[in-house]
Amino acid sequence: MPLTDTECRNAKCPEGRALVRLSDAGGLYLEVTRPGPNVGKCSL
Repeated sequence: MPLTDTECRNAKCPEGRALVRLSDAGGLYLEVTRPGPNVGKCSL
């Protein structure tokens, strides 16, 4: 399932966690840190 624009824009890291990683089926993932910026990465 692909990451949608809305999911990426609304992604938040919950209290008590330093990092949350949201991924799609194609190897792309979004790392959400607290309170830093959202970073998109792709594993090859």
